[in-house]
Amino acid sequence: MNRYVLYGAMGIIVLLVVSLVRASQVENWKVANGKVKTTAPPPPAWENFPFLERYYGGIRTLRPFNESEPSYPNRPIEQPQSNGKFAREEEEAEIKLASSLSWENYPAANKEEHIHECFIDAAGKVRVPPLRYYDGRTHGFPEHVSGSYEVLKLPEEICFERYGRYGPYGLGYSNSLGGLGTGEHGENEGFDSVWDKTPRVDYRQVNWADVQRRCYRTNAGRYKSLPSKAPSPHGFYIGEPSSASILARSASGTNNVTEENTSKPHAGTAFAGSSKGAGSEGTTSRTAVVVRCWDEFLFREDDIAHIRAMIAELSMASGGRYDIHLLVQVKEDGKYPIWADGEAYEKHINETIPREFQGLVTLWTETQMLALYQGMYDLWTRGPDLPVHGVYRGLSMAMQHFAYLHPEYDYFWQWEMDVRYTGHYYDLVTKLEEWAKAQPRKGLWERNSRFYFPSVHGTWEDFSTMTRFQSEMGTVGAHNVWQGMAGADKSPQTPPPASKTVWGPVRPSEEQDWFETEQDPLPPTAYESDKNQWGVGEEADYISLNPIFDPEGTTWGLKEDITGYNRTQPLPPRRAAIITTSRMSRRLLMQMHRMTAFKKQFAFPEMWPATVALQHGYKAVFAPHPMYVDRKWPVAYMAQTYNGGRDGSSGGSRTSVFGDKEHNLKGLSWFYNSGFAPNLYRRWLGLKVNNDGGEEFEKTVDESKEGPGVGNMRGGEGRMCIPPMLLHPVKDVELPVEAPPEDEDIVENSDPAA
Repeated sequence: MNRYVLYGAMGIIVLLVVSLVRASQVENWKVANGKVKTTAPPPPAWENFPFLERYYGGIRTLRPFNESEPSYPNRPIEQPQSNGKFAREEEEAEIKLASSLSWENYPAANKEEHIHECFIDAAGKVRVPPLRYYDGRTHGFPEHVSGSYEVLKLPEEICFERYGRYGPYGLGYSNSLGGLGTGEHGENEGFDSVWDKTPRVDYRQVNWADVQRRCYRTNAGRYKSLPSKAPSPHGFYIGEPSSASILARSASGTNNVTEENTSKPHAGTAFAGSSKGAGSEGTTSRTAVVVRCWDEFLFREDDIAHIRAMIAELSMASGGRYDIHLLVQVKEDGKYPIWADGEAYEKHINETIPREFQGLVTLWTETQMLALYQGMYDLWTRGPDLPVHGVYRGLSMAMQHFAYLHPEYDYFWQWEMDVRYTGHYYDLVTKLEEWAKAQPRKGLWERNSRFYFPSVHGTWEDFSTMTRFQSEMGTVGAHNVWQGMAGADKSPQTPPPASKTVWGPVRPSEEQDWFETEQDPLPPTAYESDKNQWGVGEEADYISLNPIFDPEGTTWGLKEDITGYNRTQPLPPRRAAIITTSRMSRRLLMQMHRMTAFKKQFAFPEMWPATVALQHGYKAVFAPHPMYVDRKWPVAYMAQTYNGGRDGSSGGSRTSVFGDKEHNLKGLSWFYNSGFAPNLYRRWLGLKVNNDGGEEFEKTVDESKEGPGVGNMRGGEGRMCIPPMLLHPVKDVELPVEAPPEDEDIVENSDPAA
């Protein structure tokens, strides 16, 4: 009997084990095939913060800047009254719309001095109307949360509405008059003041390449002599004038343009009508603003106005100190043999680019980069569809080669088609450059690695002092929180070594990975002896518009996308800045070019320029331009999140905001996947977003709306007016455009003699 009981018990146990094994197999299969129903993770904390609605107020609530009562972050949010209106809103509604002012009369604007005026036409009669701005801010408009107007000396106390910003470039009048054919209807009170003194420009026959050439010729005496074009490797040509050897010219081209590289232009390329006299030579450097694009890009009215604005406000307003270029990728060069035939090259430009911009275009292809930069070891960090020579991972190659082909420029701004600035471009760019030039090198890389929150960090001097203490003394963070505790040394993840302040070039550990270091700038004194003098007055080789962080130790997915270095050693010292929009010196770009071509070294485009600058001791600067946020973040918490990396920086640790925590940046006005920037820009143009805004909202008060929130705003305040700010990304903006004129039947005149 006992034997049967034992057998029964054993059978039950075996059955139970088999059932458990089977259940485990089934569960594993469900997990592997995504069949398991899991609870969705809770949303990030920032998604629970309420939206800021007063960005979308209108110009009828304008107040002087010092009376504007920002709703965030320094003041408590003003709650609506029981009738849903802000205090004094009814009183403001009766106030007549203020008059806009001409940018020419703005007292704090940066303006080029001692230049000859540039015109649209060759006859010197057609001017671009100046921008129009309003004094003050709309009621409750939030303050920027990061960066600073005051530090960069950018205009903070004014705002631009859409007509004052883009009216000079065709917004608000029809195609038949040479305008964009959009913005003629809707809320437009006072918009015609844009053309009070300067008439509307007919842009239908404008050739912007010719405009830029004429502008340069008129002011050529201010600038360094034009060098010969980059040497062509295509052999002997009887018509070529004698010139310096390729080796001599390339040696001088490694750094800034020198006298050796400024020989007389080739016959037929000298500029007739130049104001430069015999024996006279200017000293002013010139800058190329290179806007990246591709051949399948659909140019909409907003894109056209944007490029027109850049040319008028940078090239024309500077007397030719800046030139605008379009660097256009041909995606299917197998289909378009542009390198085999000059006519095919020009034809493809004419078929894909608006007529007015065709003369600005330089084409490039991925296979061209493969031919130029042969022999590189591809790590395939993003899979087989994204090679190192491709546009995603190899964008810097096209910029390097462009700089090699254009020795006439000492500096290059790399720009994107989806970047917008709501103020005047010349004022922005020159103030960024001037501020970067004034920065001392001591503590510069450490300041570069942090977001600056004025309401938390205080003045820029306070921020700099805090950064120095954090960098030199260290802070408690995720990388060292267990340090000093018993058993901490048994942790599988050893804490990284103490951070070290950057002072001069930071070389790779393997000396064979060094390349052309002889001319690298070295500190004149020891770090402790410098009194914030080294670097002051020195032009920056690299100006970034986002923090330049250390990717080591972060969760950023591209931190190891660097090739050409000894992989048996630790990865070389690196730095990165998200978003490639930046200014680079010729010295930096030529060093990048030669390292890629001769040493086969390269890195992801958001990491390569800053890494080369770090390894060679070049001056790199993050310019803390004002950034806005769409929600009511507690600012101290926001600063802690954004500077949550090593020693109070934005990088260097797995707690860095760059990587798995990048979702925290989506609400900024400047980030590659921002949702706020495109929405704000569209609303500013008068478009509806998520069924909010639009013409009716701007014109009419909706008495049925009540309570807080963007969707509950009553409207009727007029069109939006926002201060100068950089916005990214802004893509595919569809403005309502007038229909093209219908073809009319041609009536032949009768012949009286018939």
